[in-house]
Amino acid sequence: MLDAVMLWNEPNNLSHWDREQDPDWCTFAHMVIGACQAIAAERPGLTRVLGGISPIDPEFIRTLYLHGMQRHIDVVAIHGFPLDWNLWQLNEWPDQVRKVEAFSRKPVWVTEVGASSFGSEEVQEFGLRRTAELLRSVAPRVYWYSLFDLPSAAIAVTRHKESEGSSYYRHFYHGLLTEDGLPKQALASFDPDLGICQWIQYEDREGLRRTVEWLRRLGVKRLRTGISWADSHIPGAWEWFDTMMEALEEFEVLATLCFTPPSRGRKPNHASPPVKPEEYWYFAQQVVRRYG
Repeated sequence: MLDAVMLWNEPNNLSHWDREQDPDWCTFAHMVIGACQAIAAERPGLTRVLGGISPIDPEFIRTLYLHGMQRHIDVVAIHGFPLDWNLWQLNEWPDQVRKVEAFSRKPVWVTEVGASSFGSEEVQEFGLRRTAELLRSVAPRVYWYSLFDLPSAAIAVTRHKESEGSSYYRHFYHGLLTEDGLPKQALASFDPDLGICQWIQYEDREGLRRTVEWLRRLGVKRLRTGISWADSHIPGAWEWFDTMMEALEEFEVLATLCFTPPSRGRKPNHASPPVKPEEYWYFAQQVVRRYG
């Protein structure tokens, strides 16, 4: 079921890793290197992907390499939303990939890219078509974010809500389908050779069913989703993970292992460095043993 494992998500984004508690990313590197070693011991051939970086910053890769990470990861991942938030233009995508590839000396996957329909569905469709044209020849894998819009009742994971203004609401409109499952204009231009990045919420069985149904209808083979370390501490969590992974068995799954359990962090939140990084190693090993 597992085609590859991603170690964390956007580690250079303060919304996902509290670098104020780990300013040189020493704890992060220690945590990920140990998890890579645990994965390699469990399943030597499984691809290990550094959590997609956002912003795209080769200097961040340099910092991790100074901690010895280069020897333990197989792929570097990057994320970008130039039509929504990034300070560079859509046509710069190939240059963004190449500069990270040249510096990291690793294959570079674009594991989260998208365009919001917040302004108009025509802009989203243009963004989808142009992104596919730009990335098809330079990135071995591209995952479009996302299949469904974020539910309007949800909270987007960002530290910027108070300062983003209307830009905050762009987070909710990146789906090819509305939260109710209605197709948007961009859906007709979607290339199934792209993968899909779709987070499936804990015990959302209806969301899981709809995701599988639409991936089949679209002919998508590659899916990036998450297996939450934080959720694994909920009683019965592994039964839910079993249900989810069994439903996704026909797809090539890139599983993102992230989110610190609040009880295990230096601070009680999902972006905190853990008190004991070794516990993340064990979690990664269990995921690969169970689904690898």
